[in-house]
Amino acid sequence: MEITLTIIASLFAGLVDSIVGGGGLILVPVLFSAFPGAAPADLFGTNKSASVWGTAVAAAQYGKRVTLRWRGLFPAAVAAFAGSFAGAWTVTVIDPGFMRRLLPFVLLALFVYTVMRKNLGGVHAPTHPHRRETLLACAIGMTLGWYDGFFGPGTGSLFVFLFVRVLGYDFLHASAAAKVLNVATNVAALSLFAAKGHVWWKLGAAMAAANIIGSLVGTRLALKHGTGFVRGAFIVVVGVLILKTGYDAFVK
Repeated sequence: MEITLTIIASLFAGLVDSIVGGGGLILVPVLFSAFPGAAPADLFGTNKSASVWGTAVAAAQYGKRVTLRWRGLFPAAVAAFAGSFAGAWTVTVIDPGFMRRLLPFVLLALFVYTVMRKNLGGVHAPTHPHRRETLLACAIGMTLGWYDGFFGPGTGSLFVFLFVRVLGYDFLHASAAAKVLNVATNVAALSLFAAKGHVWWKLGAAMAAANIIGSLVGTRLALKHGTGFVRGAFIVVVGVLILKTGYDAFVK
């Protein structure tokens, strides 16, 4: 029963994550509920072993249909990879508990800003010259990569928002670019967990298959319905994340 539940959750997480991020806040709680006696590192590592495949498939699907600015994205992905490793190391020396109470307010600010700015992310109009865009993308990759390795929840949604707000992308292009950087952060974290033996590979393989199916469905929906659909999904997912992270921080 527990395995079936986690596979279904992985499918749904892949669908949501492929559109606008936030899949981890679906799958990770299910893993903790299904396997309450397991070491947290084993569950985080197993989650990454599934989500990395769904994110990679989503990135590939977006890459076929959406023009990505690879000259800036590739170094940004390298920066995200390095940042994720640094964040994973930081969590070994600093308690990340303070992030639990801060995150709901960060997400609330994103939610209010996006709702108030009705035209935000409606038009794809990168606003910076190539070199400056690359530097900004690398800064975003390094910063959120560190956050993903250190704490993690909502990383994909934060990537989408910053690509829209800072770089001038529309929501569809921002979601596509976010997947590229998210692959890098997931690979970095998975490498660390795997090296320390914190991955249940058999369960992870079954979850990965479901995650890929969900990712394919979600990517197709995003590409079919365009940036307006992705913007709406972003608002809904961030709203749910606010409730979930707020409950975890102040009620649970």
